[in-house]
This record gives sequence, structure tokens and C-alpha cells, in this order.
Amino acid sequence: MLRRFALTAAVSLAALAAVSGAAFADGPQPVAQVPTRQAPDRLTVTVTNSGVRTAEGTYQLQCGPDGATGTHRSPQEACDRLAALAADGKQPFAPVPKGLMCTMQYGGPATAHITGTWHGQPVDATFRRTNGCEISRWNNLVPVLPHAAP
Repeated sequence: MLRRFALTAAVSLAALAAVSGAAFADGPQPVAQVPTRQAPDRLTVTVTNSGVRTAEGTYQLQCGPDGATGTHRSPQEACDRLAALAADGKQPFAPVPKGLMCTMQYGGPATAHITGTWHGQPVDATFRRTNGCEISRWNNLVPVLPHAAP
């Protein structure tokens, strides 16, 4: 009985060794590819009628693996806000859904237009403060967009 067990164990080990060796018979296995560096997000933000003179104008914002740059007043804070929205699975440039009931309040004449590329996707979004939903959408993007005076 002990002899049968030893023979079975020896045959099993030989079969296992043959299978393990076969995995490398075709040569070295491919090495996992290192992910390519993602292109930085590049946005142009134009703000008008915000009621804050220092916030008016057109600004460049670049968020990338090497940090935040551009002519935006607070590039790092703006990029951090966009990163936080992305981490939460939010689409910061999506319009207010059609048919959504919004409070009828007016947040002032401020408008903003954002164009460029974010997460490899084109961006062409307009922001206004014409009702509660649009005000909320604007405020959600502060500091990418400035705090607007009512």
C-alpha cells in the first residue's frame, strides 16, 4: 500500500512538472505594458458679466500629470475640483437634464463658456445663472468658474 502511494505521488509530481514546463515552452511571456501617459486636460474658460471685475475674461487651464498651469487665477484649485468631480463619477460639463424642475430664481447675468478637452473628450459647455438648476451647476464648478455676484 505504501509502495502504491509513493508510485502515485511520483507520477503526479512528474505530470505537474511537465505541465509547468509546458507553460514556458513557447518562450518568455509578454511583459505587461506600462500605461502611456495621459495627455493633459486643456480648457479655455471665458467669463462675462459675473459682477466681479477681476473674474472677467478668458483663461487657459491645463491639468495634467505634471501639475496645473495656465492663466487661470487658481489653476491648482480648479484642477483639484475637476479631479474630485471625476473621482465621484460626475460629468461637470453636462447640461441640466431636459424636463428637470428648477426653482425660478435669477442668479444674475453671469455667463461662462468652456471649451477644450477633458479626459480625452471634447468640451463645449455654456453656463448661466438663470434658474436654480443653472446656479447649482455653476456653483458646482467653483473655482473653475468664479463666485459670481448676484
